[in-house]
Amino acid sequence: MDRRAFVISTAAAVLPWRIAFAQSGWRTFEVTTRAEVDFAEGVSRVWLPLPLAEDTEWHRSLGSAWSGNAARAEVVRDGKYGVTMLYAEWPAGQAAPRIELTSKFSTRDRAVDVGRPDANAKALGPAQHAFYTAPTEWIPTDGIVRDTARGIVKGASSDIEKARAIYEWVVDNTFRDPKVRGCGWGDIKTMLETGNLGGKCGDLNALFVGLARSVGVPARDLYGIRVAASAQGYRSLGVGTPMISKAQHCRAEFYAQGAGWVPVDPADVRKVVLEEPPGRLAVSDPKVVAARKRLFGSWEMNWLAYNMGHDIALPYSKGPKLPYLMYPNGETGNERLDQLDPDAFKYAIRAREIT
Repeated sequence: MDRRAFVISTAAAVLPWRIAFAQSGWRTFEVTTRAEVDFAEGVSRVWLPLPLAEDTEWHRSLGSAWSGNAARAEVVRDGKYGVTMLYAEWPAGQAAPRIELTSKFSTRDRAVDVGRPDANAKALGPAQHAFYTAPTEWIPTDGIVRDTARGIVKGASSDIEKARAIYEWVVDNTFRDPKVRGCGWGDIKTMLETGNLGGKCGDLNALFVGLARSVGVPARDLYGIRVAASAQGYRSLGVGTPMISKAQHCRAEFYAQGAGWVPVDPADVRKVVLEEPPGRLAVSDPKVVAARKRLFGSWEMNWLAYNMGHDIALPYSKGPKLPYLMYPNGETGNERLDQLDPDAFKYAIRAREIT
């Protein structure tokens, strides 16, 4: 297949963007994902997440292109959340199926001062409020989730106060568990029922989202991947190598009237506790205290955002839904490949800063 471009602005539109970005703290990156299907049996398929389709004040896609030997390759979307992905397909008998996706995007650090009303904050309509307080298959909002949240936010009146209480509770009561594969699946009901509050970002930030939604605070996960080292002095919160195949990371947001969508990341606070040199820091350590303060209301954008979807049904697949789409996915002969093992399902993701 010849190289093709898609979801891309014209060159005339992209060039002024880059000039503006350079003047306002924007950084531009290129991420390349190469996936191969070894030992193909029958029809083979691959799904690769694409950068966040909607431009924001902190993240903008500059287009993507692909190459490879797929008989069919196209951009497809999950209907409920509009999650965009590249879908590639090979017929039975195709030798060495392969696809390479290159995406360019720009980011700038994000911060919201919840103490100062933002006149430009977009109001959340009733339908959106209902959407972002609804349960998902893995994130229920009733039973033990709601009971736990009600206890946490007792005495809080505003959405900001409730979100703050939940954020602090997650930081104080959870821990990062290095034994969890990948980023964790976010089965928050089981976490609360068993009392095992260990996990990774897909678990801990999902817990924040579920607790917030259960008491009427709109919240959502955002799924993506780290692409560069942290400029804020945290070795654990960045990547120091161009190879980022295992650098996936999800974050969270909540919505508050007058503030708009507010970024948070309690999971990264627990990552600092466990992994920041010299390791296993006390919650009272200055590094942790600083991260805890910063990560309620801000994100360092050394990170590519993919989407905010839950319960993803991969198009053209008969396999089960995914809790989220943050990793390359593949199947051959209708059998899913292990997305959490880039050695078993052969894929490699590289990143480089280009401005």
